Amino acid sequence: MTGTILDTIVARKREEVASRREAMPLADLERIAGRACAARGFTDALLDRAHRGESAVIAEVKKASPSKGVIRPNFDPVAIARSYAAAGAACLSVLTDRDFFQGDDHYLRDARAAVSIPVLRKDFIIDEYQVTETRALGADCLLLIVAALDPARLRDLYQQARDLGLDVLIEVHDVEELDQALTLEPPLVGINNRNLKTFETRLETTLDLLPRLPPQVLTVTESGIHTAADVAGMRAAGVHAFLVGEAFMRAENPGAALTALFAPPPKP
Repeated sequence: MTGTILDTIVARKREEVASRREAMPLADLERIAGRACAARGFTDALLDRAHRGESAVIAEVKKASPSKGVIRPNFDPVAIARSYAAAGAACLSVLTDRDFFQGDDHYLRDARAAVSIPVLRKDFIIDEYQVTETRALGADCLLLIVAALDPARLRDLYQQARDLGLDVLIEVHDVEELDQALTLEPPLVGINNRNLKTFETRLETTLDLLPRLPPQVLTVTESGIHTAADVAGMRAAGVHAFLVGEAFMRAENPGAALTALFAPPPKP
């Protein structure tokens, strides 16, 4: 443990997982997961947009963050999800972490039921129990953060998720983490421009790592996308998939904000 924000979150997550195991044994959770409806193709939805030359947007449903506090006091996940879907989001990301992001499992269930697009469970997944739980919640994809996992655990959780029919967004923020992620040969990698150990944000993080990505891997740039110039710069560099939350959550109408941010530039 190094005393970073991520360390604090992971330590609390271990306590949370232990509590959840006591409340619902893994065998019971597995039965629920086995009855979950078929997963929607998260990766396929992004690839479809990218192959059509469009921006593939993962629009985030997020009430708060450790660095910014409450971002959206008037928080209605169903209305937000519908707004995003109507504006053409390829996928949703829904925060379920309670202690640091004021998320909830119900936000994911309710948001997914309100739309037809795939949904990512955004949380700090460190245990096989959470992977099964993600499927039981009805999510289509889960996030695995390389900085929060040792290589063996990353591989095990990735394989478990795939065996359960879940897509996986593997998140990295430096060269070492990217090299580790690529050993799994994933079709999808997220580059977080926000350093989860310091919460500093640099868009250059994506641009610096991009040359190390194989052409068959779809790159998702995460965090720090706020302006049309940010989008244009990423697309000019060959990045066509975006995970955006705060820029939308601070807007009166999140869907309208999505449309404005990703509107095609006017033709000369």
